[in-house]
Amino acid sequence: MWINEVDEIFKAYLPYYVLVFLPIFIIVSPTSPVTASYEFPAYRMQHYDLHGTSYGSRAASVNLEARALSTWSSSRHCLVTRLKDLSIDTFRNIKGKVGALVIVLPESYTNLTRDEKQQMLLLENKMLFEEETTIPVYFVKHSKEMNNVVDDLSKSVDINDKRKSAGENLYASVAANGYQITISTGTPSIRSDNKIATIHGHLAGYRSDGKVPTIVLVTHYDSFGVAPDLSYGVDSNGSGVIIMLELIRTLSTLYADTKTRGKFNLVFLLSGGGKFNFQGSKKWLEDQLDATETTLLQEASFVTCLDTLATSGTIFMHVSKPPKEGSPAAVFHKYLKTAAEQYASVSVEGVHKKINLAEDLLAWEHERYSIRRLPAFTLSSIKSHKDPWKSTILDNRENLKYERLITNAKVIVEALGKYILNVTEGDAFNGSLDINKANFDNWLRILSSQPRSAQLLNTKDATLVTQIQSYLSKHLSDVKITYAIPDKRDPDYQFYSITKGTMNIYRVKPAVFDLILTLAIITYLTLVYYTIHYVPALYSVCSNLMKNKKVRSS
Repeated sequence: MWINEVDEIFKAYLPYYVLVFLPIFIIVSPTSPVTASYEFPAYRMQHYDLHGTSYGSRAASVNLEARALSTWSSSRHCLVTRLKDLSIDTFRNIKGKVGALVIVLPESYTNLTRDEKQQMLLLENKMLFEEETTIPVYFVKHSKEMNNVVDDLSKSVDINDKRKSAGENLYASVAANGYQITISTGTPSIRSDNKIATIHGHLAGYRSDGKVPTIVLVTHYDSFGVAPDLSYGVDSNGSGVIIMLELIRTLSTLYADTKTRGKFNLVFLLSGGGKFNFQGSKKWLEDQLDATETTLLQEASFVTCLDTLATSGTIFMHVSKPPKEGSPAAVFHKYLKTAAEQYASVSVEGVHKKINLAEDLLAWEHERYSIRRLPAFTLSSIKSHKDPWKSTILDNRENLKYERLITNAKVIVEALGKYILNVTEGDAFNGSLDINKANFDNWLRILSSQPRSAQLLNTKDATLVTQIQSYLSKHLSDVKITYAIPDKRDPDYQFYSITKGTMNIYRVKPAVFDLILTLAIITYLTLVYYTIHYVPALYSVCSNLMKNKKVRSS
């Protein structure tokens, strides 16, 4: 019985439901629900204060309609573009007008032309060191989905194009596909754990008279780029760290035997905050020179800083004051040139640059030591401290000139070994004391696999700091970690929370489309209603007409 009733209900009403609601569902449903939304990791632009000056992006959250370079028009839009399509002038023009900026990174840096790389380096440099940016700025790695989004936005029609008629613009605004970008991260705040670690240890030399001078070897281990979580710094300054750790292994082997122990105390310093005006060296110097007891630093022959050593085949010896003839620094320079002569692709040049005390930022790490009247210099394969290669996210394993790094390392290790052992002819190191490529490659793998911006390494349990401390403890004596902590009342530097987030992109229609769709549905339902309501009457009229026609014909 009840089966018959249900059958009657379906026969009576289901056709009407299908007629009314099925077209509506077809209209409002997306053509492909799977592609209606995307989720990507997004890396936020640098955000920090240094000596009272604000740098980087000051905002973080985004909830705006996405637009391309050719179609954005107001602060209600989030501009999405590829890094290679963004110029310095364009960035300056949009950063105070657009609501947010999302930059898509290249799929591969090796496929870029030299001009494209140079443009990216200059743009990144301007973004980092010019005045602060008030809008949220994020970087997204290349992917097929993200590439499709950028292509869709680039093909979108500009609805504000005055060259088109009002009707054409109205149609474009209704037919266009849009994207809504959301990054929910909250408001950035000053981090309470702002501290920078510096790891140091030493090897004790020997002289019969007991007067043993000291050589200090310094390199900073952190990296710097426009986004902290993308800053791998494999060359700047991963190369300096790798050469330093290889020097520690080699020289500790020599010093372990009393017959080959050098006549110099060797202090090894891996400083933090090198990209933030060398805060680690500043703190360590204050502790050493302001201490009441005697320290090894007070008998320093010279301080050697290692910085970015895989860029070119020229090793530049940067000094704040040219060393006098016969001084330890001048003698080492000669050893360096002699070691370089063994390789046709390597040369050595001296670069003299006075310290500009009027500048907030020092050019090279040796200037920290020169200010305290210590003979110091920096060895680097770049000639100018303003070279954008020192601060870029392009500095990764893919772009490292590995063979050049190996060659420059051999020259520096050989020159230092000759100076310490006073070897005038032949090689200072050979066999097991030569460059160990396995050790070299292991540290290259470690350093190139993790970003090393100072914001990411300023916790007590930072993995990299622990790894370096463990390595130093195996080879050196009295290994310690010191922390540079900013003054609460007048901090030299401040880091902020939020270095990355999750970006959600939703495929949407513009608001005017919703309005027109609503009107269309109302019109459709009205027609259906009146059609159903007046069908019986219309049927009766048609039936009467047909009957009358038959009567007349008969």
